[in-house]
Amino acid sequence: MIKNKNKNNKKSKELQEIYGTHSVIAALKNPKRRHFSIYILEKYKELIGKHSKNIGKINILNNTEMTKLFGSEKVNQGIVLKSSPLPVKQFNEIFKIEKLNEISVVVVLDNITDPYNIGSIMRSCSLFKCDTIILPKNNAPNITPTLSKASSGAIEMVNFVKVTNMKRSLQELKKLGYWIYGLDSGAESNFKINDLSKKSVLVFGSEGKGIRDIIKKECDMLVAIHSATNETYKIDSLNVSNACAITLYQHFIKYN
Repeated sequence: MIKNKNKNNKKSKELQEIYGTHSVIAALKNPKRRHFSIYILEKYKELIGKHSKNIGKINILNNTEMTKLFGSEKVNQGIVLKSSPLPVKQFNEIFKIEKLNEISVVVVLDNITDPYNIGSIMRSCSLFKCDTIILPKNNAPNITPTLSKASSGAIEMVNFVKVTNMKRSLQELKKLGYWIYGLDSGAESNFKINDLSKKSVLVFGSEGKGIRDIIKKECDMLVAIHSATNETYKIDSLNVSNACAITLYQHFIKYN
């Protein structure tokens, strides 16, 4: 009995919790996941009805039970799915010459650690045909319930790749014909849609420190999204997720 309990504990630790309606439904549609159990309030029975055959166990709870197990409904929205983790994608697996499209855009996040920003960026990626986001292995969050919920399910559609050497990865992308654009608020050149190549890499740094110098040196062009400055409230720059959405949209409308 003890042996079985340990096995169950190990299995439980390996599962990924997903919460929020959009994130859960997106995960249920992903054939690459296995779904072991779901915990829902009564009101979500119909919502998950057509996916129920893919779920190992369905648990219908009341508000008190849900809060006791998973905390406030404001966070989980009264729906929590326990699934196998997403398969880990490797850089070399995705960027193979024979697999590359003529038109492609990749987002690189240099030391951006806020899961809400990353989740929002992934939503923009899924909307504007960017299928890969690259982050440093040692200074970026893993796939967590918070990040998954912030992405509204986009985590199921966008490759989430972590690399040990960002500089080398950018060099490899150049060899594959990508043009590297660094979004830098201090750059003199204004971002223009005509600058974007069919195969583009968009690099964004943290809002406080920006792109690291070692990464800037690998960029073919440093550009800024120039805007009107609000002198009253001293607002002179965009949130990184907003900047990413603008640039991805520009690439999308130019080549689609």
